[in-house]
Amino acid sequence: MNADALPLPWLVADIGGTNARFGWVSERDAPVAQVRVLRTAEHADPAAAARAYLDALAAALGSAYAPPRAAAFAVATSVGEDRIALTNSAWSFSRRDAERALGLQRLVVLNDFEALALALPLLQGPELRAVGAAGAPAANAARAVIGPGTGLGVAGLLPFDGRWLALPGEGGHATLAAADDFESALIAAARREHGHVSAERLLSGAGLALLERALAAVLGQAARARSAEQIVAAALAGGDALAERSVQQFCAFLGGFAGDVALTLGARGGVYIGGGIVPRLGGLFERSPFRARFESKGRFEAYLRAIPTWAIVDTLAALAGAAARLAQERA
Repeated sequence: MNADALPLPWLVADIGGTNARFGWVSERDAPVAQVRVLRTAEHADPAAAARAYLDALAAALGSAYAPPRAAAFAVATSVGEDRIALTNSAWSFSRRDAERALGLQRLVVLNDFEALALALPLLQGPELRAVGAAGAPAANAARAVIGPGTGLGVAGLLPFDGRWLALPGEGGHATLAAADDFESALIAAARREHGHVSAERLLSGAGLALLERALAAVLGQAARARSAEQIVAAALAGGDALAERSVQQFCAFLGGFAGDVALTLGARGGVYIGGGIVPRLGGLFERSPFRARFESKGRFEAYLRAIPTWAIVDTLAALAGAAARLAQERA
């Protein structure tokens, strides 16, 4: 191991609005192990959740346990200097205070989709599911990852000086575009609840529920108070026209947004779909309008037709990306 590398073991975490996933890296280039999922609502902040994880790990490993020397927290929000406030969670914390509380030599805090972007080169066949037909990804080209879950994450991955450089951002809060008059009516209906209809307002868990309400309003049907989980389950079961149309429209909006991201980043290396919602849709997503809307960009349809798209099946990929980020650090 490089003498300048951060000392092991490492603690890695993928912290979203609902769940925090923790993992352990005991050897350089080893896969993340000892993964455990904690609900954010059951802990005061990330340091408290990390302490609960480490206490359980110490009890399980006994004399083989050693305290972590470094950690990386991938968080679902923009990352500034010291104070971090999650966008879709009550958690707020100081990086320096958490570093001291956990006795770490280094705590790296990065955006969760920055971590997911860093994991893209590590993903292999079983961890990905191709969506639509396209050619091979362009070599040494930019890649993009987006993911609807509690929120909507967006990041890029750029080749730079023989390594990969992640480009975090808050693209999920860009204004959502309509492709036709019907979608304009849906966005107008959503605007009655939220003045600004960002992509995340409709392309997220809460967004799918809002989308179904907007769809019901435009179609002149009674609105239903259902969660994203209930809508997805009803669509998968069949026989519920509103749920099925809501999911189809969700996928259409997602495809249009993914195409915009691909054009913005020049992501000829491929576009990856992460987050917690798409993997639950299974074949329904592959049969949806996603890919058609991804390519439907007028004069640049041929450009997008050549870009492959994949759904990320591996729900722990961001932990591997957090470990990859620590591997880039120097002591």
